[in-house]
Amino acid sequence: MIGENWFQRVGWRHLVAIVAIIFALVPISFVVSAAFNPLGTLSSTSLIPTQFSTGNFTNLFTRTDFPRWFLNSLIISGAATLLSLALSTLAAYAFSRFRFRGRRLGLLSLLIIQMFPAFLAIVTIYIIFTTVTDLYPPIGFNTPWSLVLLYMGGALGVNTWLIKGFFDTVPKELDESAKVDGADHMTTFISIILPLVTPILAVVAVLSFIASINEFIMASVFLTQSDTKTLAVGLYGLIAGERNANFGEFAAGTLLTAIPTVALFFYFQKYIAGGLTSGAVKG
Repeated sequence: MIGENWFQRVGWRHLVAIVAIIFALVPISFVVSAAFNPLGTLSSTSLIPTQFSTGNFTNLFTRTDFPRWFLNSLIISGAATLLSLALSTLAAYAFSRFRFRGRRLGLLSLLIIQMFPAFLAIVTIYIIFTTVTDLYPPIGFNTPWSLVLLYMGGALGVNTWLIKGFFDTVPKELDESAKVDGADHMTTFISIILPLVTPILAVVAVLSFIASINEFIMASVFLTQSDTKTLAVGLYGLIAGERNANFGEFAAGTLLTAIPTVALFFYFQKYIAGGLTSGAVKG
């Protein structure tokens, strides 16, 4: 009876957690096994590795442009994340703190536009950038800045709504107190508001970086030269023709691709937890 009561109250949660962990670890285990598989093929890869070799990693760096792909992805994702975060934060502050004509319509427009993915306009965007490439090649096709500009087109969307919702929880009395002390809007924004909304900024930064580094459709259209490709486009090219042959190198590249995302998450984790705790104490 005691055992049954324990399972009904707590035990089933442990069972669900174990199932979820197994569900998450199985694909990771398969990718790790494929990355260290000396044969480097999909058909010879098992869930539990029996042999270990770093040959796939060596081939990835010597036979492909993986270092260049890695650098391109860091540049594009980093720049797109910083710029989109800056634009979203400024827009969210304006929508949250100011009252102006068209405010409600602007917020609704941002939300509705985000319902339509960017690749629906890929033909139009391609035509536009064809002209841009002819007029100013440094931000045209096969350049990292073309993708940065493209990703910036979707910066004012869901992120603005998320940050605005967090801004709305910050008491406006803080703005009024700062104004009494002689602070202007920019000083209030940087010195008072931003430190209080650090958790949502960290979340938006991580989500934006993940979305940028994993984006494939637009990057595959705008980046066709090998030395300009991102990780998503370059790694897909390894298995596009013969999926079985280069699967080991593909898996090795996948593991290395996860490093920046995991590192960014662990770096911002302290800001998320610290910011939430600090806000709770201040409240």
